[in-house]
Amino acid sequence: MSPAATNLTPQSDIPQQTILIVEDEVLVRLVIADYLRECGYKVHEAVNAAEAVAMLQAPEVSIDIVFSDVQMPGDMDGFGLARWIRGNKPGVQVILTSGVERSADIAATLCEAGPLLEKPYSSQGVVDRIKQLVAKGQRS
Repeated sequence: MSPAATNLTPQSDIPQQTILIVEDEVLVRLVIADYLRECGYKVHEAVNAAEAVAMLQAPEVSIDIVFSDVQMPGDMDGFGLARWIRGNKPGVQVILTSGVERSADIAATLCEAGPLLEKPYSSQGVVDRIKQLVAKGQRS
């Protein structure tokens, strides 16, 4: 085996998804964005739903999964963003997160990966949920 061949990583080990994180709390957003980048994902960030919608509509940006907080400032919350995505970007999958317990029932109807990911969440828990979505999408 040539030296160059030993440095190759199987393509299946490298995440191919592009994630949009929508979170108004900057420290929370930075921590999960950095972690996902370290895991090999391409990551975009938005501070609210309006910024996320603009990014989702930009022709030069391709998003596979939106990871959004439910509660955020502006005219649209995470539920509204998930509904907008369902109506306008049906190929984009959504993961919602919240620290508010009553949000889980609504999230269950809007998220492909099941109910809400509760805050505080672990960074690895987010990656596990992304992997669930990708595996489910590959089976469909």
